[in-house]
Amino acid sequence: MIKLRSKRFCRGSFKLGGNGGGGGNTAVKGNERGSCGGTNNGEIKWELRPGGMLVQKRESGESVGELITVRVSTVSQWHDISIEATSTFEELKMVLSLVTSLEPKEQRLLFKGKERDNSEYLHMVGVRDKDKVLLLEDPAIKERKLHGLAGGQAIGTPCRTISV
Repeated sequence: MIKLRSKRFCRGSFKLGGNGGGGGNTAVKGNERGSCGGTNNGEIKWELRPGGMLVQKRESGESVGELITVRVSTVSQWHDISIEATSTFEELKMVLSLVTSLEPKEQRLLFKGKERDNSEYLHMVGVRDKDKVLLLEDPAIKERKLHGLAGGQAIGTPCRTISV
């Protein structure tokens, strides 16, 4: 049995109840007298994050697993994408590849001024509903495309001249 203490709610000890350590949400109830005061009736809701961490469930805002709308801005346009809050940036890139015709490996996503890795979860880095993410095309791949469109010849190879 695990006992949890919380200065925010009351000084009484809390008992972890639930389904024998299985996954999912678990409710934790305070002492029976309700001496904590306030409108929470001594009940704290807990949620299990994808990383395995047990945390107190947020009362305000969206909970983990709900759909959020992310505004993805490119240089010249923006797109509103609805995606689950627990999705990764790689999954967001897959959705954006359908909208922008850029392959996921050609995309660079920036949130709060930092480029985000494909394996990072949206909710873990703080992406909330109606937040803005910047989409940039990878400059190295963009340059390779331009060289590929320039006639298919490698740069620096001389052209042969034929004289009759």
